[in-house]
Amino acid sequence: MAKITFDGIEVEVPDGTTILNAARKIGGGVVPPAMCYYTPLKGSGGKCRACLVRVAAGSTKDPRPMPKLVASCITPVQDGMVVENTTSQQVLDVRKGIVEMLLINHPLDCPVCDQAGECDLQNFAFEHGVSTTRYEEERRTFEKIDIGPYVQLHMTRCILCYRCVYTADQLTDGRVHGVLGRGDASEIGTYIDKVIDNDFSGNVIDVCPVGALTDKTFRFKQRVWFTKPMNAHRECSHEKCNGHVTLWYKGKDVMRVTARKDEYGEVKEWICNECRFDKKETTDWILEGPAHVDRSSVISQGHYELPVVNPQIIADLPESTIRDLQQNPPLKLGGLNG
Repeated sequence: MAKITFDGIEVEVPDGTTILNAARKIGGGVVPPAMCYYTPLKGSGGKCRACLVRVAAGSTKDPRPMPKLVASCITPVQDGMVVENTTSQQVLDVRKGIVEMLLINHPLDCPVCDQAGECDLQNFAFEHGVSTTRYEEERRTFEKIDIGPYVQLHMTRCILCYRCVYTADQLTDGRVHGVLGRGDASEIGTYIDKVIDNDFSGNVIDVCPVGALTDKTFRFKQRVWFTKPMNAHRECSHEKCNGHVTLWYKGKDVMRVTARKDEYGEVKEWICNECRFDKKETTDWILEGPAHVDRSSVISQGHYELPVVNPQIIADLPESTIRDLQQNPPLKLGGLNG
């Protein structure tokens, strides 16, 4: 085990743990952002540089600071390491530069992008970016290519995080897409105009941190913050699919189906295309209840998930109100129903 100090908070983690995952053990606002790292995907990380941190002390044996900022997603911890993230002005200034670099060729089409509202780059730019840009050159353009019946590729939005490539490589036996070209000519594409048609191709939509890969069946149908996410499951016949999903409702209609994500926006259990694209009727699923969405997210503006109310600490709460609250299934009533 190794003890490290992260933004003044001491935490003990197993040897070999990365700095990023050590910070995630602490949780909260000290966790560095991550645009390319994805826990379930082997080999991911070290590409976007969004998670750079300052190591003020390397270890107990060698307390010297590291000469440069390091990518927290691929740097293992050492016992006695001291790491600065939000407490370092150097880190915050570098993050502004990283946002500016990622936005150099990224089109500002958030008003029409289906990823708006759940876009990691949008959140990253809001938290660490600046309101102006120094870029005056023409942005990159690409030929539009069709990569399959379910997934829409917008290469101009891509930040080359490689998540979709790792997903296809590790979930399927025959990956047909990858990064083509080199340098500023690099792009996501398919080999000799093949289409992505494997049983798990829809998972590249969930892992994409921007709007480069979007769901054709959901495209332009609804803004995500007008929908209501509900957790559900079914017995799926596919051996690699766990059948646990999130249904996104607009009224009584299921607008889209996605895999469930954790607090860091990562899918822990993949779902097949049958569950994602073919099962869009409520009768296909066993509903579990509203999916939790962080209150800071624009998706929570629909107020579908009510706050916890504990009548034991609220003086003179009318019995009729308590009765109404007990009859409201989405509500977690503290002290009465757990």
